[in-house]
Amino acid sequence: MVQVILLLTVVIYFLGCKGAATSKDAIVTNDRSIIGVLSQEQSFYLHTKYPEENYTSYIAASYVKDVEASGARVVPILIGKSREYYKNLLKKLNGVLFPGGATYFKQSNGYADAGQYIYEIAMEMNDAGDYFPIFGTCLGFELLIILASGRGTPENRIRCYSYSNMPLDFTPDFRNSKMFVEAPHDVVDILATEDVTVNAHQFCIVDENLVAFNLTKDWLVTSYSNDDYGVQFIASIEHSRYPFYGVQFHPEKNSFEWKLSKNYPHSFKAIKANRYFMDFFVNECRKNFHTFANAAEENTYAIYNYEAKFTGVLGSQHHECYFFEPRGVNKLI
Repeated sequence: MVQVILLLTVVIYFLGCKGAATSKDAIVTNDRSIIGVLSQEQSFYLHTKYPEENYTSYIAASYVKDVEASGARVVPILIGKSREYYKNLLKKLNGVLFPGGATYFKQSNGYADAGQYIYEIAMEMNDAGDYFPIFGTCLGFELLIILASGRGTPENRIRCYSYSNMPLDFTPDFRNSKMFVEAPHDVVDILATEDVTVNAHQFCIVDENLVAFNLTKDWLVTSYSNDDYGVQFIASIEHSRYPFYGVQFHPEKNSFEWKLSKNYPHSFKAIKANRYFMDFFVNECRKNFHTFANAAEENTYAIYNYEAKFTGVLGSQHHECYFFEPRGVNKLI
């Protein structure tokens, strides 16, 4: 009897080890992810602070830090380039972040044109079985929906004013989404009950925008919020087929933006809950296996080639910013 028990124990042990090894080996991820962050047209305010340099574009450093805090590196994606530039760069990157900001979509050779190239190339990659994620924050989220709508006139978004911190009103089926299926219960509880999401927008996407362009089959709404005048807008969304995600609020600001007048929530709970979004996105990017040719090429493209400037001390809403492609003194000033 003892021998039988010992034999069974040995069999169970080896089966368990084999099963565990098989499960572990099946999960292969790219743990050296590099994510592109799209730049945008230089803001008028920041241009007045750096008139001699006449920079063409910038990225708020909070987005870069947010990506890095989740375990990935950043490559800046410049605006005003050819489709070939974006196609070649996306072959080296593992995902792209469309950041928030204050530029217009009708400007040529800027944020929106670059975003359209990236969006179309990413769809082509995913259709070919090459898993390539995109995440849009605030303006970036609006751009995703407008690109899906065909980027026509008038733009498929509405005027909407929200400068408040608020909770999320989750949809009944939000747990069926890729973004929230594995979200920890305590994170969901914080997001659903406390004023921890930072809103700062003058436009938004509402259900009618999705209906008007037949987007309800392709895009899954997972939460809503209300603007300062009671308008219900879509707060989080994802594509049903592609790994494309968007949030109208700003998860990066809780940890990395500090302007006193903005009253961003910096509590432990607020930071914990908002960290979830970039952690989720970077984990999605780990499913992509694009690489640069070598470490030297990585270094050539990396954000580390640029110096973040302390713009908060100049009155900017962004504590730090990266600037790109200076073109000398603007003669119009």
